[in-house]
Amino acid sequence: MMGCGRVGAAAATALEGRGHTVAVIDQDPAAFRRLPPAFTGQRVTGVGFDREILRQAGIAEAYGFAAVSSGDNSNVLAARVVRETFGVDNVVARIYDPDRAEVYQRLGLATVATVPWAADQVLRQVLPAGAAGEYQEPSGYLTLARFDLHPGWVGADLTEIEAAVAGRVAFISRFGKAVLPTDQTVYQAGDLLHVMLPTDSMLGAERILARAPEAQP
Repeated sequence: MMGCGRVGAAAATALEGRGHTVAVIDQDPAAFRRLPPAFTGQRVTGVGFDREILRQAGIAEAYGFAAVSSGDNSNVLAARVVRETFGVDNVVARIYDPDRAEVYQRLGLATVATVPWAADQVLRQVLPAGAAGEYQEPSGYLTLARFDLHPGWVGADLTEIEAAVAGRVAFISRFGKAVLPTDQTVYQAGDLLHVMLPTDSMLGAERILARAPEAQP
């Protein structure tokens, strides 16, 4: 986690609460005061796009990185260094300018603009193919969940994805806009799928979509 402001501290705390090991980077050591006393993660003082600072924070073993400092340029630079130099797939950058955010998304960099903005949006992007429940119908049997798929699914027909998780794709978030799927719709890089499926199968679906699809004989 680069940036220990309100969002960074909240996201880091939530991640640790879910059992993840977390390192937080910030140039200002006083910023770490926003973390709760019980936080046991690593605190690293320095610039978040500096390779040595990233190594100190354990980037070589990381499966996710969020750049949530107050500067667009710093966030984008750090996100690109982490993805391109260290090969981390689950990377998200906080962008204040929504027009720039859409441009970066088209280039394959996951971004979240400040409005709307909350720590849970960071968690949805930084966790590997994490499922996020968005709606549950009154009986509790069905849940609408948002999935970020493994890159191996790029180009797959939505019908193939639906069959794999025994669900239905309700809509797609593509470049910040909602898209209704058709019979010809395929999964594209950067898409977020909103899938309606049985509540008790969410964990299994998350595990399936977190991996590349098995090759057909």
